[in-house]
Amino acid sequence: MLSSHSYHWYQYALFPFLRPDRNRLSQQLNNKTILITGASYGIGETLVAMLSGMNIHLILVARTQEKLSQLKQQIEPHVASCQIFAVDLTQQDRTERLINEVKQRYGGIDILINNAGKSICRSIADSTDRLHDFQRTMALNYFAPVQLCMGLLPQLKQNQGQIINISAVNVLLAPAPYWAAYQASKSAFDQWFRCAEPELQVSGVQLTSIYLPLVNTRMIQPTYANKSVPAISAPQAAEIICRAIQTRKPCFKPLWTIFGQLGSVIFNRWWVMGCAHYLKRKV
Repeated sequence: MLSSHSYHWYQYALFPFLRPDRNRLSQQLNNKTILITGASYGIGETLVAMLSGMNIHLILVARTQEKLSQLKQQIEPHVASCQIFAVDLTQQDRTERLINEVKQRYGGIDILINNAGKSICRSIADSTDRLHDFQRTMALNYFAPVQLCMGLLPQLKQNQGQIINISAVNVLLAPAPYWAAYQASKSAFDQWFRCAEPELQVSGVQLTSIYLPLVNTRMIQPTYANKSVPAISAPQAAEIICRAIQTRKPCFKPLWTIFGQLGSVIFNRWWVMGCAHYLKRKV
């Protein structure tokens, strides 16, 4: 059930936001069907817990059957109904089967939340024999959400629905070393999403991009394990998503990204030189 959480001051500084109105959100979502990818851990799992007290139908998609089954058991005592699908979204044939099954079983999808993602932090020098790093990130961060959006679009149009993309502030800022695979894949879908926005708005489908800074989930552990880095919490990210559902605004991003974007344009050459200097000293 949607509940209040306390945050540290720096988490509000990273992403200031207004909390969702629980009563209004519950009324808006009454009898709605929401499909959430990456639902078994982190942001997805927290979002599911927040929504479980509402009269909605949840379609939860993730790779791990066991974790999804546990999540379904936790939801069952609450108001929301739930259906789980253990699907590896990097496999296009399995994603297609998911789309077809959702179409056949349900009268329509009202909200699609593209939350599943894969992060890799690795230098180009260490990636020369790892083409699969780029293939996997593109498969999950770009091709999978495009396939889901295109496949479920007829239902979303019929229901005047909403597609929410969980993106990252990185795609708005200057590219960073070691993040080529991740940033390229996230930027690819961000561009697709923004290109599709005016076309889909004409059809009554609302597109919402949420640009999150680092979120303290298991996805960042391989890169930031044993390091103290500023990050927002999974409950904070989930509340931002709930706010996006409630308001249907096209974009949610921290205010400070405006200055970051401006700096990325004005000081791009200095940024590249500075990064190169840092990496040279590091080597």
